[in-house]
Amino acid sequence: MTPEQIRESLFLGEGQRIEFNASTRNLDALGKTVCGFLNASGGYLICGVNDKGDVIGVDTSPDTINQIEQLFSTEISPRTLISVQVEQVAEKSLIVIEVPAGKDVPYAFQDVIYIRVHETTKKADAETIRDIVLRRQIAPERWERRFSLANIDEDVDVTEVQRAVSDAGTVRRAFFKDTNRLPAILEDFSVSRYGRLTNGGDVLFAVNPAARLPQIRIRAVCYRSDKAGDTFQDMKSFEGPLHRIFESAYAFILRNTPTVSRFIEGNPKRQDAPLYPEAAIREALINALAHRDYSSPSGGIGIHVYPRRLEIWNAGALPDGVSTESLLKGQISILRNPDIAHVLYLRGFMEKAGRGSVLMVQQCRENGLPPPSWVSDSRLGVTVTFLAPEVTTDVTTEVATDVTTEVHRLLQHLEGEMTRQALQHAMGLKNAEHFRKTYLLPALEQGLIEMTIPDKPKSSKQQYRKTAAGKSFWKTK
Repeated sequence: MTPEQIRESLFLGEGQRIEFNASTRNLDALGKTVCGFLNASGGYLICGVNDKGDVIGVDTSPDTINQIEQLFSTEISPRTLISVQVEQVAEKSLIVIEVPAGKDVPYAFQDVIYIRVHETTKKADAETIRDIVLRRQIAPERWERRFSLANIDEDVDVTEVQRAVSDAGTVRRAFFKDTNRLPAILEDFSVSRYGRLTNGGDVLFAVNPAARLPQIRIRAVCYRSDKAGDTFQDMKSFEGPLHRIFESAYAFILRNTPTVSRFIEGNPKRQDAPLYPEAAIREALINALAHRDYSSPSGGIGIHVYPRRLEIWNAGALPDGVSTESLLKGQISILRNPDIAHVLYLRGFMEKAGRGSVLMVQQCRENGLPPPSWVSDSRLGVTVTFLAPEVTTDVTTEVATDVTTEVHRLLQHLEGEMTRQALQHAMGLKNAEHFRKTYLLPALEQGLIEMTIPDKPKSSKQQYRKTAAGKSFWKTK
C-alpha cells in the first residue's frame, strides 16, 4: 500500500477491506481483525489512524513490529503470509498490515474463528463455520500442500534449512519452537506434517527436488540477436532448492546483460550498474518462483536474454482476481502458493506483498527504462518483459575487472577463432585438464569468450573467440 493509496483510504473511510486502529496496544484486537480479513477477501489494517480517519501516528520501533509479527506467527492458524510494513504519511509513522485473501479457510486467532461483516469483525457462529468448512471441502487440496515422495531424513538440504532459519532470525519474522530439531523447524515453516515433507517443502528445501519434480527447473538462454530462436551464446539449466536456483538464475541475467553508465543528479561521478535495475530483476524472479503453477510436470520457468529485452516466463496464468492492469497499480495479494510465499517472506525475499510489481515499475522509471509489461495466457503462462531504452548512451559490455591472472593470460593469446588445442599450445601449457578448469571454463563463465558452435560443445570443429565483453575488457587493459 503506497502513501497515495493510504491517503485515498483515509478519504473513503473504513469498510469491508479497510480498518483503522489508533494504536497497537491491544494486540488481540489486531489479531481478530487480521483473522476476519483472512476468512473474507483480504484487507488492510492501518495503525496510527483514529476512527475519524485522522493520522495521529504510532510507535514503529523494531520491538513493536516484532511483537506484531510474533503474534501473527504464533496465534493465527493455519499460517500464511501477512505483511507488516512502516509507511510515512503527513510526517507521521504508520504501520500497514496487509492481509491476503486466505486459501485455507477457516482461519482462527487463538483458536477462535472471526469473520468480517462490512466494516466490523465478529466471532463466527456455528452456522457460518459449517458453511465455510463445507465450501472448503469442495475445493481440491492445493498442490504445495500435498505430500511429497521426498524423505525428510535423506532428501532435505540441512544447510539450506539452517540458512533459512538464519535469514528469518535476521529479519525477525519467524519464531521457532526448537531450532535444533529439523522436523520441528520444517513444521514451523509449515512445509511438513506428521513427519512428511509437502511438495512446497520439497521445492524449498530438498537437495534435488527435480528428481521428483522436473517442473522446478529454470532454463536460461542468452541470444545473440533479438530474434527468438536465433543462435545463442549462453545457455544453462538450474536445479536444486528454490533459493539456490533463484541466485543462479539471477547471476545468469547479470552476467549476460551489459553495464550502463549513468550520471545521477547531485553526484558528479559516473555510476556504473547493470542495464536493468537489480531490485526489479530480483523481484520479477521471486514473483515467478512464488506465484507460478507448480502442478503441471511440463511447466517451469524460462529466462530469455536478448540484446534489447529480457523476458522471464513462468507456467500458469495470473491468479483469478489479478490482471495485467492491476499489477501496475498494486493490490491485495492473491497467492497461488501461500506456503512457499510465506517462507520467502520470512526469509526477507518478499518485502512488500502485493507491491512487487509496483516497485518493479518504479525502479525501471527511475533508471530511464520503459516500465515492464506482463502478458498472461491460460495455456502459455505469464511473461514479464523488460525493455532497453530506445536510445542508450554510454552503454558498454564491460565486465568485472577482477578476473584471474590465468583468464587475463588466455585473452592475451586468443586471436580471432582458435581451437582449444591451438590456444593451449600458444600459451605453452601441457596439462589439458588444468587448462580447461583454470583457464577455459572461468573465461566462458564470465562471458569473456564464447564457443563458435555453442549448441555442440564437444564438436571436433569447436573453436573459441572473444565476446564483445571480452574485447571491451581487453581494450581497457
